[in-house]
Amino acid sequence: MSVIPAALATATGLGGAGALAGLGLPYRLRVPVVGVLTAGVGASGGTAGVAALGGGRWAATLPGVLPLAGAHVAVDALAGLFMAVAGAVVVAVAVYGIGYAAGHGPHGLGSRTAQAALPLFTLSLVLVPVAASVSTFLVLWELMALGSLSLVLAEHRERASVRQAGVWYAVMTHLGLVLLLAGLALFAARAGGDTFAALRAGAHTVSPTVRGLVFVLVAAAFASKAGAVPLHAWLPRAHPEAPSPVSALMSAAMVNLGVYGLVRTGLDLLGGGPAWWWLGLMAVGGVSAVYGILQAAMASDLKRLLAYSTSENMGLVLIGVGASGLFAAYGNRPLAALALAAALLHVVNHAAFKALLFCAAGSVLRATGLRDLDLLGGLRARMPVTAGLFAVAALGAVALPPGNGFISEWLLLQSLIHGLQVPGVAVAVVLPLSVALIALSAGIAAAVFVKALGVGFFARPRSPRAESAREAPPLMIAGMGLLSAGCVALALVPGLLGDGLDRAVSAVGLPGTGAVSGGGVRLRLADISASLSPVWVVAALTAALLLAAGLPRLYGRRRSRVNARLWDCGGGAPTPRMAYTATSFAEPLQRVFDDVLAPEQDVDVTPVRESAYLVERVRFQRRVPDRIEHRWYEPVLRSLAGAGQAARRLAGGSVHLYLGYGFVGLVVLLLALAVGW
Repeated sequence: MSVIPAALATATGLGGAGALAGLGLPYRLRVPVVGVLTAGVGASGGTAGVAALGGGRWAATLPGVLPLAGAHVAVDALAGLFMAVAGAVVVAVAVYGIGYAAGHGPHGLGSRTAQAALPLFTLSLVLVPVAASVSTFLVLWELMALGSLSLVLAEHRERASVRQAGVWYAVMTHLGLVLLLAGLALFAARAGGDTFAALRAGAHTVSPTVRGLVFVLVAAAFASKAGAVPLHAWLPRAHPEAPSPVSALMSAAMVNLGVYGLVRTGLDLLGGGPAWWWLGLMAVGGVSAVYGILQAAMASDLKRLLAYSTSENMGLVLIGVGASGLFAAYGNRPLAALALAAALLHVVNHAAFKALLFCAAGSVLRATGLRDLDLLGGLRARMPVTAGLFAVAALGAVALPPGNGFISEWLLLQSLIHGLQVPGVAVAVVLPLSVALIALSAGIAAAVFVKALGVGFFARPRSPRAESAREAPPLMIAGMGLLSAGCVALALVPGLLGDGLDRAVSAVGLPGTGAVSGGGVRLRLADISASLSPVWVVAALTAALLLAAGLPRLYGRRRSRVNARLWDCGGGAPTPRMAYTATSFAEPLQRVFDDVLAPEQDVDVTPVRESAYLVERVRFQRRVPDRIEHRWYEPVLRSLAGAGQAARRLAGGSVHLYLGYGFVGLVVLLLALAVGW
């Protein structure tokens, strides 16, 4: 038996055993046993993924698993990349989750329901890329959706906001499922088969109109799962309310599968398409990147900030996937391969630093009970390890060397810049605009994580809970340490992924790029050679930072210390009330983008009872709502609520009326069948 099927069989067995252990074991045994079994699921799935990245392939039909068509599974390098990423994240988060759940008692993430759902959810993250037929893919996709929904609702007894977030997530994810079902069913009907092999073979027989409709339907479904704007409304609600290990799994592994679905369907099964497909996808990616990071800049809730950052990074990935399809549509397949390699590399990098960020935020939440940056501060001294690990992940998120996010964004920019050689007015307009949007999002991201790190960790504590914070338990630190090691490795030796990325790109029919090889990242096209390796940039800037940090210390030792009190106008030492909060830090950015963000403010003046001219209290409130949710979703929800109220009149209690409804429905059905025939 080869490595891939053996590893997948092991992962499936461990996932089932973990679910049974979560249901049957008492609390003291439940958390560690389920945690170990969940880590085993991740390790087994990651092993299968690494084997596929190394050149292994496997396919099988399991007739007894699903009725009628059976289950069809297959593993290639593209599936292996997403399996390896999901497996690595699951291992680290499972170790972290043992310590996290142990501090919450037999409730929340430690409950029987959550502990039974956790290994099944992680198993679905590994198995979704394995599906090789429409029916198998939809079953595993729904298993992933239901597992994640159960975990989002783990703390529903503690906060009403969890239930509201669960409703939003359930509605959005199942609307996506309906779109996905419609698109793939239409594709399978016209291509003449349910398996992915049949879809590839029959794609050329499908009319361009139907192919375009299929792409739009499945792209909307997968973009929603990836948290792309404007289908992102579930993401900033579900991530903050879910337990932090679940947030890490969803943001670092689950959203990646939306990207996998786009690549698998658009570039592989449909075999690419006209330029308008990919121009639309790049537009969605650009809007998601800028809008997501702007909302993150305005957020004072730490986990909400990280959720919007996920929208930003998935937007960057969608730009890369869209550019790949665009270059392929214009016949430049080497550039298409390069752009896809950059997008897939950013998927890997984002998974590493975003899982670490959510785990560090969970450590802060566990230590203080707070997510509001305006009430935090002083954590660097009280939680030094967590602060350091958060800084490592933040450096990756801002895409500056020596962070791991720099490598993939640099490669993405290089592919877009060199893509200007592709002829066409659309390319000449879209590519410079995409470069500008990526640069803008990177600049705002730097401000966002300076705010999160500076206000949350380095400022003075602003609440008693922040003052009494203590460092996270050893298991939580161990899980974060694994993720930080991944961030460092991806930053310093990205060439280790070179051959695997080549095989993943080749799996969708594009030529191998050699885009990541040796000790650094280099463009290797027939007529393009990049002279700059980002690894040398990382090394040079790291040396410069160490030198800049060391010289003042060396110089300071040679000077005698002078203890003198600074002139302070008699005001004494600054207090926490004088320091910047997250809200005040973001205020200049909010002024710049005032027309985009549309902030709301309210002034409530309360006069004294004796006279309307004397003021007892003035209350000022300012908030920055999600403008897309406010302008698009709320009117639809109000209309649906009104329709629901109006529909109550149809239920008048008359049996004759109900029989009339049935008769009208039957007539409409017969007419529809007659027209269809």
